[in-house]
Amino acid sequence: MPTSWPSENEPHRHRQVAESFGTDADRYDRARPRYPDALIERIVAASPGPDVLDVGCGTGIAARQFQAAGCRVLGVEPDARMAEVARRQGLEVDVATFEDWDPAGRSFDTAIAATAWHWVDPVAGAAKAAQALRPGGRFAAFWNAFEFPPALGEVTAEVCRRVIPDSPFDFQALAKSSVDGYQPLLDKTADGFREVGGFGRPEQWRHHWEWFYTRDAWLDQMPTTGAFTRLPPDQLAEVLEGVGAALDEMGGGFTMRYATAMVAVTRTPTT
Repeated sequence: MPTSWPSENEPHRHRQVAESFGTDADRYDRARPRYPDALIERIVAASPGPDVLDVGCGTGIAARQFQAAGCRVLGVEPDARMAEVARRQGLEVDVATFEDWDPAGRSFDTAIAATAWHWVDPVAGAAKAAQALRPGGRFAAFWNAFEFPPALGEVTAEVCRRVIPDSPFDFQALAKSSVDGYQPLLDKTADGFREVGGFGRPEQWRHHWEWFYTRDAWLDQMPTTGAFTRLPPDQLAEVLEGVGAALDEMGGGFTMRYATAMVAVTRTPTT
């Protein structure tokens, strides 16, 4: 959900939100959007080999896409509930925050972070990525940015402000183009790698795509986003009721425009 992050765009300082997604890990795995095939193909094509480290792998949504593309994937995930869902689907997962994770001598051709790097300290995370990547290895962080139909974004923002007026999230951002709201995260990610050193110049790309949501599919996904995972059940039900009524008036579904924004860097060879 493209709401502005609290605390001056430093969500990695809000671990209570980061660790709330496992509240309903099966719903998360079922409802969260996947990533465009063109993005996966681009990352795999640039990788010097098949060994991929998935930082903040969650339930393994992106990891399974990389496995399907022929990669060997190890996930690192701080929430044991999310990791268990990933393991049930055949993914190897170490349970740890990335900053505290021990590579234990393992190294990788590519490290990815799929809608997860904002929960990692950008400098400490870059240093750990440098430790885990082989010379010439790649790092890619990417986010699915929602671009709501304006009418639905405005109604959702209005419902959220009424039901949860004390939320730290800026729901007005729902009515705006969210991909621009992710630019500070892309820049902060790039700055972290520049500060650590040992990487080439960061590159940024955007992949645009669309997905049609039925009313039920969207209401299933909404509770998996950081703005709602910690809401009391009565408030969440009220939010979903209000958004559901708006979707009924829109004909029971809508097309979401997405822009998947990515920043990538290459580990320079050691001398």
